[in-house]
Amino acid sequence: MDKLRFKGIMLAILGTTFWGVSGTIAEFLFKYNFTPEWLVVVRVLLSGILLLSYGLLKGDKGVKEILKNKKDVLTLISFGVLGILGSQYTYFVAIRYGNAATATILQYLSPVIITCYVAFCSKKLPKKSQLLAISLAIVGTFFIITKGNINSLSISKETLLGGLCSAAAGALYTLQPANLLKKYSAITVIGWGMIIGGIAFSFINPPWQFTGTWSVETVSAVGFVVIFGTLFAYCCYLGSLNYIQATETSILGAFEPLSAAFLSVIWLKNPFGIWDFIGTACIIITTVILAYSKKDDEKELVENDEEEGFESVDTDKSKQYI
Repeated sequence: MDKLRFKGIMLAILGTTFWGVSGTIAEFLFKYNFTPEWLVVVRVLLSGILLLSYGLLKGDKGVKEILKNKKDVLTLISFGVLGILGSQYTYFVAIRYGNAATATILQYLSPVIITCYVAFCSKKLPKKSQLLAISLAIVGTFFIITKGNINSLSISKETLLGGLCSAAAGALYTLQPANLLKKYSAITVIGWGMIIGGIAFSFINPPWQFTGTWSVETVSAVGFVVIFGTLFAYCCYLGSLNYIQATETSILGAFEPLSAAFLSVIWLKNPFGIWDFIGTACIIITTVILAYSKKDDEKELVENDEEEGFESVDTDKSKQYI
């Protein structure tokens, strides 16, 4: 295997694994009376500051330029509050009332929501492969929330609602800043989005107001969520796009729910039965199918552009950033 390609694969795996592990560590913190509200406001504020600082150190001029355009600022505010804050908070709520494995797997449904949204806007039925993926996602979700028993829910309503809202918000913040990402780097857009979301949420839960038990373990856990689970995770994932295609990074994103589920079971002793395993497999297969479907769509688009005399563009790096 080519060394650069191997480097890209390792960076993608490392980044998505950090995301999954940070969810399990958040679950650990909730056991010590930390709240989703406090953790999300601290995470997005500190992570946003770190990301923008990293961008400035790299000489990213967009960090300052983005604030000079009123339209871009308004889009950024919407993205920060509805997209980033919405997805982060609902994700932590799902973990708080359930566990990291279930919350992360439900959040992983966002590609299905994106596929349905695009089909609706384009007024075209999804392809057969996409319909198969959507069906698998529905089956997988059913197994996870019922454990195969159609007469009862095996997870709380808060976990189910939080997980689905997190997937919807994740789809929103994937689609919403598309125009911003054509003009500015992902680090600039995400960094400012986090800071804006954090400032907005500070009016609801100021970062200095918290309930929890401080210890060496909990301080280390908060540090991991902010630094490794956010800054390093984003940098590794974005760095992987320099060496491999975004389609491949999307598929390797399966390490996020896998790492969350593995650590949740091994470390926090959460039950994970056969129905959970089947449901998780269905949702991961869904993402793989949709990733390859996206690749085929983009290849077809490029071919059509070339036939019509238009210059083809690389859409991978502009759209894939989470």
